[in-house]
Amino acid sequence: MHKQIEIIKKNESPPKILKNIFSKREIEKFFELYNELPITIHNKKQNVIKKRWLTDYGKDLERLFYERLCNEIGDFQYDNLKTDDGKDILGLFQESYNPIGLHIDGGFNFNDVIYKQSLIPLTPVGSTVIFKNRYYGQSTNFTTDKKELERKDLKYGQNIRSSDHIGMFGNKPFNGKLHQKYLTHEKLDNLVGLEIELVYEWEVGSMLIFDRTNLHCSSSIIDGKKIGLTTFTKK
Repeated sequence: MHKQIEIIKKNESPPKILKNIFSKREIEKFFELYNELPITIHNKKQNVIKKRWLTDYGKDLERLFYERLCNEIGDFQYDNLKTDDGKDILGLFQESYNPIGLHIDGGFNFNDVIYKQSLIPLTPVGSTVIFKNRYYGQSTNFTTDKKELERKDLKYGQNIRSSDHIGMFGNKPFNGKLHQKYLTHEKLDNLVGLEIELVYEWEVGSMLIFDRTNLHCSSSIIDGKKIGLTTFTKK
């Protein structure tokens, strides 16, 4: 668990949706940046392509993005993974063809004061589910799948697998109607005790900001593929 939980809690706030924070041309520039960046990972099992926003790319966008985010959350430091040669990464683009499961982006250093994360959709169809429930451990994929829980061959930057959330938030069954509407890719028994705080319906030009302690996942809603930019911060 993180060592400075009380400080982390003091910085927490409800999720925030900022509409029309980016113009059509600015979104086009993000797309141009995405197309320029080299592929970092093509996970064929999950059917997701990941590209790191490297500091040598998109200098003008870097300044614009930092300014917009800073205006909303105040001073922050980036807390994304570094490249193999130790350079900073500004964010992570993901091109997903399947929904991303329940997880937390708590980072990997328990001495850090983790803060906010942001999501900028570059495609219009999709949604992200933010739960009221919070977790103060490292980056984790939550699952009840026995094979996933047995995985130990994790590489640098990969989330651990855990079922520690089961029972942590009580034993109330998850709402069946909400499961059918948003979360059919998740097993109901993996959502026990969880309560939705916000469903962010993707809208190009908008940005979602929420705490890194919030459990969250993609919804089941997807139209072929979706592309988004995620950035993690710390104090």
